[in-house]
Amino acid sequence: MKDFTLQAYRALLKSLNSKSYLFRTFSDFIINTNGKVIVLRHDVDKLPENSLVSAKLENEIGIKGSYYFRAVPESWDENIIKEISALGHEIGYHYENLSEMSKTKSVRSEEQLFDLAFDDFRRNLEKLRALAPVSTICMHGSPLSKWDSRDLWKKYDYKSLGIVGEPYFDIDFSKAFYLTDTGRRWDGFKVSRRDRIPQYQDQWEEVGLVFHSTQDIIDAANNGRLPSQIMITVHPQRWTDNKWHWMKEYLTQNAKNQVKRLLVK
Repeated sequence: MKDFTLQAYRALLKSLNSKSYLFRTFSDFIINTNGKVIVLRHDVDKLPENSLVSAKLENEIGIKGSYYFRAVPESWDENIIKEISALGHEIGYHYENLSEMSKTKSVRSEEQLFDLAFDDFRRNLEKLRALAPVSTICMHGSPLSKWDSRDLWKKYDYKSLGIVGEPYFDIDFSKAFYLTDTGRRWDGFKVSRRDRIPQYQDQWEEVGLVFHSTQDIIDAANNGRLPSQIMITVHPQRWTDNKWHWMKEYLTQNAKNQVKRLLVK
């Protein structure tokens, strides 16, 4: 089975579903962490039409996920956002305000940058809430920027805006296992600048919970080796049955990984 195809994605979801995992949205998980649970998170970095395909596929299987949209043209598609929400999935904001506002030439100080970033965050959140209910957010890594947008919350409080959770702050990763396809591989955290949980990654590796391919995860699920609580992050742009799009993503991501390795070092 070729990896990062819709066939592989469907096989992964079906294998997890067959093992009695409950698929909860992130906002639902914050309310109720009991049971054998998977939070299926989608970072819609680009190609939102791919996210609509995955949302429909998940709906057919009978599971729900959380979809995080960036406030940039390559991610933001209002009709798709509404349609994914109508399927019962959660919509959230994939924010990158510090890294984006740092490009503003008129910024003269860090304090001004933070103020501009928070104003930008509020504007985008309001626009997204006009399309669907939004109660959770998730940082976009922006690996080429020196700014980590999570630092915005050192000055401001997202909960003051009715946001109940941000995965990097509101999930206890000592209890919940984290899987992400960052880098277009399941062990891509090794070359990731920000989509990683370093305080627990070594522990997971020690007990054999580092996987390279989707089939590796399916095998672990079938053998009962996966933890009872998992957050899985997927980037739907990477999952396609179109041979041209598959190869383009493969080549592009391999080049990006080389750059990220240098930045991490």
